[in-house]
Amino acid sequence: MSTPSLARGVLLLARGDRLVVEQVGGAGDDALSTPCSRRTRFQIASISKQMTAAAVLLLAERQTLDVTDPVERWVPDCPPEWRGITLHHLLNHTSGLGHWEDYPLIDLARRTGPVELRALFRNVPPLFRPGARWHYSSPGYVLLAHAVERAAGRPYADFLAAEVFAPLGMTDSFAGAPGDRPDVAVGHSAGRPVPSWDLDMVNVGAGDVWCSADDLLTWLDVPRRGRLLTTASVARMTTAYAPTGSAGTAYGYGCFLGPLAGERAVHHSGENAGFRSFAAWLPDSDRRLVLLTNEDTAALSLVDQVLTAA
Repeated sequence: MSTPSLARGVLLLARGDRLVVEQVGGAGDDALSTPCSRRTRFQIASISKQMTAAAVLLLAERQTLDVTDPVERWVPDCPPEWRGITLHHLLNHTSGLGHWEDYPLIDLARRTGPVELRALFRNVPPLFRPGARWHYSSPGYVLLAHAVERAAGRPYADFLAAEVFAPLGMTDSFAGAPGDRPDVAVGHSAGRPVPSWDLDMVNVGAGDVWCSADDLLTWLDVPRRGRLLTTASVARMTTAYAPTGSAGTAYGYGCFLGPLAGERAVHHSGENAGFRSFAAWLPDSDRRLVLLTNEDTAALSLVDQVLTAA
C-alpha cells in the first residue's frame, strides 16, 4: 500500500530508533521561497500542553509545588468560584473552566497582558464543579503557565528553554513569538498566509511552542524512555484520569490516551491559526509519529493512513 503524501510540512514516522517514513513538502515561507525541511520550526499549537505538564511535574519533583495545590496558591486574583480547583484539575481538564469559545471577549491574535487576561477568565463562571467531568480548557493551561512562572521565579519561556528543551537537546525549539529567529514557518489557511495568534501572553502554556519535526520526535522520548522526568512523573503524566467522551480515550496530564490504528497510543493534536500538528507514541509497536504543517486546512486523517500503511 502506498503512503499518502503531505503537501506542505513535515511528517516523520519512526519504529524503534529507525526512521521508516520521511515526508517533507511545500514551502515554509513562500515570500522567501524557503522550502520546508526537518529543521523548519512550526507552531505545535496544543501539543505545547505536554511541555506545560512537564514543567509542572519538574517543579513537583523538586518539591517547589504539588499538583494538589489549589490554583489560588500560585495564581493571583482567583475568584471565589474557583475555590476547589487544583493544579491537577487544570492539568487533566476537569477544572470546570471553559475553552476559548466560552470566552468571546478574548481575541486570540491580540496581545493581552496576564492581569487583563485573568480578569476576562474570571468573567465567565465555571461550567461545573472541579472534578465533576471533563471539558477541554486551554485557559486552564494558561493558568498553569502563570503558576510555573510564579513557582520558578522566572518567565515561562525561559523555564522551558533551560529546564525542558536544553536537557533534551531540542535546539530548534522555543516558546513565544519567534522574533528574528531563522527557519520559522509562516502559517497558511487555504493556501493564503494568515497572521499568528499571540503566543507570548494569550496562548502561553496552551499553544505557544515552536518545534522542528526532529525535535518533536525527540520530545516523544519523554514518555517512551523516561527522559527528563522520573518514572513516577511519567506515570503521572500518562495516567488516564478522565474519559473524554471519545470511545476508549481519556486524558492524562497534557496528553490523550486512546487507540490509534488499533493500538494503544499517547498522543495530542494541535491547531493554531495557520498551523496543524500531531504527535503520537504507540508503545506496542514502539512507533513515534510527528506531523507538522503550516496549512491549517490540512487533514489529520493522514495520520491513520500513514500508520496503517507503514
